[in-house]
Parts: sequence; structure tokens; C-alpha cells
Amino acid sequence: MSPSNTLAARVHRHHVVIIGSGFGGLFAAKQLRKANVDVTLIAKTTHHLFQPLLYQVATGILSEGEIAPSTRMILKDQHNASVILGEVNSIDLENKVVTSQFLERITETGYDSLIVAAGAGQSYFGNDHFAEYAPGMKTIDDALELRGRIIGAFDQAELSTDPEEIERLLTFVVVGAGPTGVEMAGQIAELATKTLDGTYRHIDSRSAKIILLDAAPKVLPPFADSLGQAAAKRLTKMGVDIQLGAMVTDLDANGLTVEDLPLDGREGGTVRRISARTKVWSAGVAASPLGKTLAAQSGAEIDRAGRVLVNPDLTLPGHPEVFVVGDMMSLGKLPGVAQVAIQGGRYAARVIEDGVEAVRAGKTVPERTPFKYFDKGSMATVSRFSAVAQVGPIKVTGFIAWVMWLLVHLLYIVGFRSRLTTVISWLTAFFSRGRGQLAITEQQVDARRAMVYFTAPEPATAPEPESATRPLQESRP
Repeated sequence: MSPSNTLAARVHRHHVVIIGSGFGGLFAAKQLRKANVDVTLIAKTTHHLFQPLLYQVATGILSEGEIAPSTRMILKDQHNASVILGEVNSIDLENKVVTSQFLERITETGYDSLIVAAGAGQSYFGNDHFAEYAPGMKTIDDALELRGRIIGAFDQAELSTDPEEIERLLTFVVVGAGPTGVEMAGQIAELATKTLDGTYRHIDSRSAKIILLDAAPKVLPPFADSLGQAAAKRLTKMGVDIQLGAMVTDLDANGLTVEDLPLDGREGGTVRRISARTKVWSAGVAASPLGKTLAAQSGAEIDRAGRVLVNPDLTLPGHPEVFVVGDMMSLGKLPGVAQVAIQGGRYAARVIEDGVEAVRAGKTVPERTPFKYFDKGSMATVSRFSAVAQVGPIKVTGFIAWVMWLLVHLLYIVGFRSRLTTVISWLTAFFSRGRGQLAITEQQVDARRAMVYFTAPEPATAPEPESATRPLQESRP
């Protein structure tokens, strides 16, 4: 282990440390660009991820670079900001020190103000072993792995002569009928029926079966019932099999076990098996483990998803210098969406800047006003030219909602170049059958299993040499 680096000694002005390069962290850093502070952003990835478009990377519409620009490049011209690569594994609230690790290098960073925006990961509701066979949709690695599994399933079906195996390979199950699940199911259906149509000689890609299932009784639970019904109607027309009141109880390489819950007069309790090699998990989220660390030291409560219950000004109890924003914080009934993170990050940055300026001018630090979230609405795309949108009491479906969805997402993609290339990719995908990002590699599919294998503790007895590759071969779709 290399010696620790202590950055606190380098700080001469008020030092703001931001954990996370997602919407909350990045927009907080940019809000402080003219403030009389030094900003250090600590992130475990080199990029800012536009997570709402991950499903388009998974289905070959966009490249990862279009939705994940380099954080350093974004902040290149913001001279009061620096970026540290590393995963935060400790926060010392008493001594105001954040400890992060990148490979074998440990870095300790002191702070005067702290903004924690570490986000959330996929939740399998206590069944973490499901992740091996049903990747979530939270990272670039997830999206690339899913692309490899989806395209790989068609390629393997082309080589098979067993009807049962072909059916299993061409069955795609999306677990979770929220916005991500709806968007993913719709794009897999379009990929199978339009983009890949005619590209195989021994199988008909249009025969692929796409199943969207959820334990909830409706599609798009956060939306108005009419919008959920409109999305379900469109998906059904595209050939998606929607199964509601269906709870996943087990999952393996070749399929999943589902228990039907009581719904619409159905008695429930039926347990059945769905054979499918490709599964996508979009059923839940869990806040960063840092939430528990903060709660243990501050006495704050955490909810079932691991989010920290914060004060009205987004701070920890007893720690007015520590802000928690985005998917990590719980306040009222605020949803876990990008806009909450963006507005929370900007709010925290403004509060810090106002306090610093007041001290600098010899004035009393102004009293903080509670954070108020401005709801700009919710949107979900179902297919090309079809989406649903809800802005306050206004509900829009179809083509107009789809145009609204395009404009809003373009607005929040960071960087002119990313916006331009995204528009070009969208024009190719939406106005033709082509998709420019259908390349897959063996590494994309096998990487998750390889990482688990090579980071696992060494067994007492060394295995045979060939066993190192067998788990990876078995994991292929």
C-alpha cells in the first residue's frame, strides 16, 4: 500500500469537497465556478454519466462517449475546481476528512464544506446474486454488458438447431415497469422487429419475445394512471408481453421463477417458470453505502432504500457544513430523479457561497431558507415517435410528448459536441432502421464474472488451470 496523500494542507481558501460526479455533484461544482472557494470533486469514475440514456447505449443507439463525457474536460476551464479519482470509503465528520482510494493509493482530503452526492446503485431486494444473470442499468459497464448479451442472444440463436434453445435465446425479460423498464422493453422490441429484421438467415428476429414484468399492478407507477395505460397500450401493440402482479422469486442463467400476486380478481399464489437467457433488472435502487456511514456518525435516520433523512436545508443533523443531495437524501416525498439532484446540488452550492461571502465581508451569515423543489415534470419514451409526459396537471402522450422528451434530454446533455453527435445518432436510429453502435465484444459480456473471479479470495487448494475460464464461458448469453 502506498503512503497516504494529505491534500488538506494545500487548502488556503474555504474548501468545498464534493463526492460524486453525477447530476448533483457536477452541477454543484459548476455552480461554484465564480465563488471564492476551492472545489475538489472526488469520483470513482472518470466521467459524468447521463444515466437516463443508458438504455440507448445498451440497445445500440448511442455510444458511451455521447452520454459520459470526461469530468476533467467538463471542468477544464473552471480553475477553482480539481478532480480526484477514487472511491470514497470513509468520511470523518469530526475531523472533516474524506478518505478515498484509487487502486492502491489512499488519499485524505480535508474540507470546510462537504456535498455528498454519491448516488445510488441497483437494488435486488436482498437477492444480490441475481446481478450475475440480470444486470441493472446504473453504469456504462451495465449498458455495454447488456448490449453484448442482447446482440449475442440473436447470434447464438442463429447457430442453434434446437427449437427450445432458440426460443429461450430469443426471449428477453425486463424486470421492473418503471420508466427505465418501459424504455428498455420498447427499444429491444424495435431492435428485434426493425433494426435486425432480415439480418439473419436461419432465424427471424421478429419472432423474439419481449416480456415486461413487475410486482406492481400498473405500468409506470409514478405517473398518472392514464399515462401508464397509454404506455402499456403502445408496448402491447409493439408485441411486448406485459405481466403485472408478477414477483420474481428466483433467477438463474436460463430463466427466472415468478409468483403471481393477487390482482384484478386473480387469486394469486401461482408459481411459474419463464425460460430466458437475457434478463434486465430495473426494479429498484439502493442508496450509496456512504449513507449508513453518515447516519452512524450524525445520528440521522435512513430509510429502507438507505437514503439519509436530511434537514430542510439538505444538511445532516448537527452538521450544517455537510449537505446530502440527489439519490442519497430523503426529504418529504421527493422522487429520485435527475432534477432533484440538479436542484439540490445547486442549492447547496449557493448556500455555501452565500455563507463564505458573508464571512469575507464581515457580515452575519444569512439564515438558510429551506430547499424547495420545482417539479419540471416526468417523461418516459416508449418507442420512436411515442412517449408520455406529465408536467403538473398537464398530461401529454404520443408524438408531442416524444418531441418534448427529445428537447429536454438534449438540454441536459453536457457539452456541445455530445449534443451534436447525439442528434446525429438519433436521426439515424429514429428515421431509419440503422443503429450505429451494435458492435459487441467478449469482454463486455464476461467482464462482470471475470472481476468477481479475480477479486475473490484465493481458495485453500489451487484449482486446475482450466477452471479459471470455465465460469466465464458459462456466463455467455
